[in-house]
Amino acid sequence: MAFESDLDLYLRARYTLIVAVTVEEERALEAIRAVCERGRRRCLAWDLADGFEALHGRDGALPTAHDPVSVIEQVEKAEDGTVFVLKDFHDCWSNPQVKRKLRSAVQRLKFTRKSVVVLSPNRTVPEELRDEAVVIGLPLPDRGQLDEVLGGLTATPGVKVDLTAAGREKLGQAALGMTAAQARRAYAKAIVRDNALDDRHIEVVVQEKKEVIRESEALEFYPVHETPDDVGGLDVLKQWLRLRERAFTQEARDYGLPAPKGIALIGIPGTGKSLTAKMIGGLWRLPLLRLDVGALFGSLLGEAEERTRRALRLAETVAPCVVWIDEMEKALAHGGGDSGTSTRVFGTILTWMQEKTAPCFVVGTANDVAGLPPEVLRKGRFDEIFFLDLPTAGERAEIVDVHLRKRRRLPADFDVPALARSSEGYVGAEIEQAVVDAMYVGFNAGREFTTDDILTALSRQVPLSVSQRETIGALRGWLREGRAQSASFAETREAESQFVVPLDPLEPREPDAFRK
Repeated sequence: MAFESDLDLYLRARYTLIVAVTVEEERALEAIRAVCERGRRRCLAWDLADGFEALHGRDGALPTAHDPVSVIEQVEKAEDGTVFVLKDFHDCWSNPQVKRKLRSAVQRLKFTRKSVVVLSPNRTVPEELRDEAVVIGLPLPDRGQLDEVLGGLTATPGVKVDLTAAGREKLGQAALGMTAAQARRAYAKAIVRDNALDDRHIEVVVQEKKEVIRESEALEFYPVHETPDDVGGLDVLKQWLRLRERAFTQEARDYGLPAPKGIALIGIPGTGKSLTAKMIGGLWRLPLLRLDVGALFGSLLGEAEERTRRALRLAETVAPCVVWIDEMEKALAHGGGDSGTSTRVFGTILTWMQEKTAPCFVVGTANDVAGLPPEVLRKGRFDEIFFLDLPTAGERAEIVDVHLRKRRRLPADFDVPALARSSEGYVGAEIEQAVVDAMYVGFNAGREFTTDDILTALSRQVPLSVSQRETIGALRGWLREGRAQSASFAETREAESQFVVPLDPLEPREPDAFRK
């Protein structure tokens, strides 16, 4: 694997200080042992609790060291061609004596075939050692390695395995993004529950993965149940997505198609941007990960950058997947009041969006385009920028249908055309709230809610289009300039002819007026 190849290259090139970044100590030690075995190098590991132990090459007595300084002294005294693996040594970075001793030692080791490998859970290296050290990351296990973990458990006598070929593939896909130990625990939980393993247990592993992703702090795993039928209108956007439904398959790669990079969805709140992001995961049958940019920031120096890199690496491991960045204008805004941390995080995310090779489809949503840095929406970050306008009469009828069916009511029992006419200037979220408010009225009156109840609820709302008239005008200006594609109409001229006029705050909106 890449980690072993890089490590072997560094050892042969006589790199004297290597920082291996991983939380998987057991896998890292096994990989280092394998590299040393192939290269016929002696390998010793040290930790503060148990001292030295031999990983490979057991000839000769083990050195003795009970503190970091004496460990470094033993490294210098040891025979040539030895690799020293220091566990938890990053805890000693704050000790000035240890830093000085290690720096001097690794400078002298350049004339030998000895190397020091420090296992650390993060990429932070003291400034004094950065010029001496090379940092290498151990990636999370891939499908093949996870299959080996599964094979080790299913080989246990008495365990019944009844997985279909598709089920085995889904089980491996469900475990992507976990460490080997986490995957082993998830598989073991599924096996122990029924003393068997079959397609029913895929959901057990998925649930465990949700917890693992949640622990990453910045990513949240969203279950996807939404389909295009749950989203009213937006026909052009839906067609664009359906056209790319098979874009992440092996068949598409064999055809020579590149994986789509992502889309930006812009529009005022309530027009269905977040719902569309969830719908994409359901339509393409891909995991949906929401990136919480606010959770990336921590109190320690370098913590935000490390969390960002870890979250993006996790997303790439889970790939193919959909990565959802909600309200980009807030998430990717950056200023100068935090010693440049937000600028560096912002730059890391933008660079990843541009250069990523893993099939991670980014869905960015924004309410206010003016608040977005211009570099976010430039070509190359997204495949397309879609504008979600106020819904037309036909789209409003679809939205009413969706929310009535969602609440197990028949649209035929309601005057849907009247509701569509009366909700002009309302966004989908406001129409849904009117249906919910009407249900409360009917429930408390001990009867079914009616069209009149929904009309009354609509009349009592102050729609966002009243306060967002200027924002809507600015977004429509983007559309006219060709900087965005209408999510509802293929041609800009057609979209302009169907513009819904935002409501005038001075216009009376009594229920009786709605029924005309």
